[in-house]
Amino acid sequence: MAGVVALVASISTTAAMGGGSKAGAHSAAIKAALVSDIAGFNDNGFNKNQLKGLKVAAAKVGGTAIPLVSHSQSDYKPNYNTAVRDGANVVVAAGFLLADTMKLYAKQFPKVDFAITDDSYKAAGGYSNEQGITYATQEAGCLVGVLAAEEAKAMGGNTIAATGGIKIPPVDSYIAGYKYCAAKAVPGTKTIVQYSNSFTDEAACSTVAQNEIGQGAEVVFQVAGLCGDGALKEASKLGKWGVGVDADEYHVASKILTSAVKKTDVGVEDVVESVANGTFKGGTDITLNLKNNGVGVGTISPKVPKSWITLMNSYKAKIIAGTLKPPAVIPK
Repeated sequence: MAGVVALVASISTTAAMGGGSKAGAHSAAIKAALVSDIAGFNDNGFNKNQLKGLKVAAAKVGGTAIPLVSHSQSDYKPNYNTAVRDGANVVVAAGFLLADTMKLYAKQFPKVDFAITDDSYKAAGGYSNEQGITYATQEAGCLVGVLAAEEAKAMGGNTIAATGGIKIPPVDSYIAGYKYCAAKAVPGTKTIVQYSNSFTDEAACSTVAQNEIGQGAEVVFQVAGLCGDGALKEASKLGKWGVGVDADEYHVASKILTSAVKKTDVGVEDVVESVANGTFKGGTDITLNLKNNGVGVGTISPKVPKSWITLMNSYKAKIIAGTLKPPAVIPK
């Protein structure tokens, strides 16, 4: 820690000169950094889409994109050091696991803007130069839960499953909506929830999915990033349906019912553009949901009956209207 503080002190002048201005649009091209979580940018979804948003935004505003990959949590602080040393005007944390690191740097560099995907600014320090990018993923989870419950019923069963990665709020919110709406759509539906404790180890998620299917699950919803692709492949191998997460994962395995999509590219893009044009609102959170098209579902298998899709869309309409509010905490 002493080494990190020393390095932070040595680069504070550089960061102060390159930091974001709250007075208006930047007169010079901005530099926007994105620090990945431990899954890196080749996870086919969560981090990869944020990198896409970073590059799109940088191109739009004529700025420079600075992607910084983390292979482990020990890479977080060195990556933030690189970002501020290189004069980034805004640094985006690609996930909940980076909150403590962002908190440290947001306090040390008040002239730099910071944002975090999947967490609130208050949870990451509550500083005026921070913004949270939150997603109502329980809403997307709800929609895929409806389809999963119908599939289990069609197969003569009443059990579905979720393979989580690490048990953190952004994972559990997906599962909460999934479990809640599955039971609402088809009363009596049971949801098995287990965790692999990894976002990168496909074998670990494959083992979890195999166990869940052994307990009678007809559908497996992966909420574990790259690790979860192992769950989808295992489900297909055993003749069961899988549900993808974050991105459209229809291509991952042969039996993908659909995917619960979180448009992490949009959140990053919006933040970077706001810094460039001087409208960044520190000390606030932005929320992407079904109503503003920030979450949703991916490609739906052509084998899904139209009546199921109609039912799912009725749930979507109720959520948008505010008459149905799936929980963000897994119900008992």
